[in-house]
Amino acid sequence: MYNELFSIGPLTIYGYGLMIGIGVIVALFWSTKRGAGRGINEDTAMSILLIAVVVGFAGAKVLYVITDWRYFLRDPLGALGSEGFVVYGGIITGLLGCWLYCRRKKVDFLEALDVFMPPVAAAQGFGRIGCFLAGCCYGKVTDSVFGVIFPSGGAPAVPVWPTQLFSSAGDFLLALALVLYDRRPHARGNTGAMYLILYGVGRFLIEFLRDDPRGSVGFFSTSQFISLFMVPLGVGLYMLNNKRAKRAAAAQEVQEDGE
Repeated sequence: MYNELFSIGPLTIYGYGLMIGIGVIVALFWSTKRGAGRGINEDTAMSILLIAVVVGFAGAKVLYVITDWRYFLRDPLGALGSEGFVVYGGIITGLLGCWLYCRRKKVDFLEALDVFMPPVAAAQGFGRIGCFLAGCCYGKVTDSVFGVIFPSGGAPAVPVWPTQLFSSAGDFLLALALVLYDRRPHARGNTGAMYLILYGVGRFLIEFLRDDPRGSVGFFSTSQFISLFMVPLGVGLYMLNNKRAKRAAAAQEVQEDGE
């Protein structure tokens, strides 16, 4: 909406980049604080999150290019240099990059998921505010009092649903829900599993209100199609974590009885 916030000499500060930057900084500091109580030192926590950010941004751009390949063929440099990203591409590649790093450094990946997913959700919330300022990821035309007219960003010059703000609010609520869940006794890795489930459901639903060009697979948008796999993946991980925890508890009881 108002992407060019202000200028300092030749440097222009854009709302989209500023919000993403704030989100990354918040996630970095919050992750290091959470990691300190889970046996993940500050350097390792920052390394994991930075890998997630760098690899995630690359993955988000790659999936954007795939979903809008016609634009890429017309103007490759324009597509690569645009503000277009697909969040799911970042989530998938970011998780993969973190898993590889954790495996190499012998860090418990499931524990890392529990540490990082609430800060990641919060960072996404700031990122969606950036989407609102940039005028991308907009919703369908509406006559609701909540309709917003974007002066720029590709949205039609009529009131549309501010789906970016809905997504932002959902991401912040998701971060809060994960923190509250994480305070309760749970199997290792289940906070990360809950992120996959809740984010997948929320993203599937919000897509019904969006109307920006973002690719499709049959009747579903690209993100809805990915959600169809993300949610069962989260449920499967949740169930597997619980089984592992029960087996570990049973083994511990047997060991204690034998002493």
